[in-house]
Amino acid sequence: MMIDFLDHYLSGRKEFSLKRLRNENPEPDAADLKILRLLEKDARTSTAELARAVGLSAPSVAERIKRLQENGVIETYTVRINPAALGMKLSAWLRIRPVPGQLAVVADIIDDLPEIAQCDRVTGEDCFIALAHVGSVAELERVIDRIIPYAMTNTAIIQSSPVVARSPLGALKRQP
Repeated sequence: MMIDFLDHYLSGRKEFSLKRLRNENPEPDAADLKILRLLEKDARTSTAELARAVGLSAPSVAERIKRLQENGVIETYTVRINPAALGMKLSAWLRIRPVPGQLAVVADIIDDLPEIAQCDRVTGEDCFIALAHVGSVAELERVIDRIIPYAMTNTAIIQSSPVVARSPLGALKRQP
């Protein structure tokens, strides 16, 4: 009913749209954060299950999820795969510093290496930090050998991961 009133009242204004109204406040509220936490535990949770857990209707939860996607809060739904279970028992962080004039070449090489699971461009002495998953030291050497004609590298083999990749939700001060 409120939307009908606003639609009637603002129908002559060009900038008005329901999508704009819906997205005016992209900041997630307590219900949104609860939905995000539940989806984070199991992205396959049905809208009906989410609605019961949050205490809202299924259409309301579906609309909130749609808004969170449109606002870029939810980027994708994914699965976490254990590289060791696939035979890639060695993981390493590579710090990569391209030689002058080779930044784009190095970026393309890194992008072409399927062993590189993640790469970030960073500040400081190095330009890139890349995570590689390989089956052996020989495979790691092959990855490094593809890069070193164009960059200096420093490699750190991962012994263990006391903190696995975690969500930014834990860093939020507001906890619903």
